[in-house]
Formats: sequence, C-alpha cells, structure tokens
Amino acid sequence: MVKHIVFLKLEDNSEANKHIVKERIMSLKDQIEVLIHMEVGLNFSPEERAFDLALITDFKNKEDLLAYAIHPLHVKVLEFLKSIHTLTKVVDYEY
Repeated sequence: MVKHIVFLKLEDNSEANKHIVKERIMSLKDQIEVLIHMEVGLNFSPEERAFDLALITDFKNKEDLLAYAIHPLHVKVLEFLKSIHTLTKVVDYEY
C-alpha cells in the first residue's frame, strides 16, 4: 500500500476559501478508480509554520499513485490549485 500526503498553504486562507479548495479536491473521491481512500482536513492550528489543508490518500501501489497523478480529473484540480497560488509539500511512502 502507498500513502500520499499533501500539505497545502493557500494565498487566501480564509475559511470560505479553504472550504472551496476542500470541496474541489474531494470531488475526486469515487471518480478515480485507483484511489482507495481520500480525506482532506482543514487546519485549526494558529502556528505560523502550519499549513492550511492536509490531503491524505491511499493507493494499492506506486503504479496506481502514478496513474492518479496523470489522471485528467486530478490534473484539473492541480491546475486550479496552481491558479490560486497554492504552495504544496508532499510525502509518499509504502506501508
């Protein structure tokens, strides 16, 4: 199994915008066959080092993660995130 975790820092980190971003990302759930599990959490920590959202996904293997990365629906979400100047950090690991 592969865990794919992405932290997102938004230029506009208002609660309304965080919810819009969460909804856009969650629209992928049940739309991409290789995606086993997906959750998006909104940060509540006031620390300056904190990011605004966390995306956690699970895949059967690395190949499925790669298929997800280039899936047209995922690419559309990535383009949206880039358009709103989102900074991201990622961790991928096998478990």
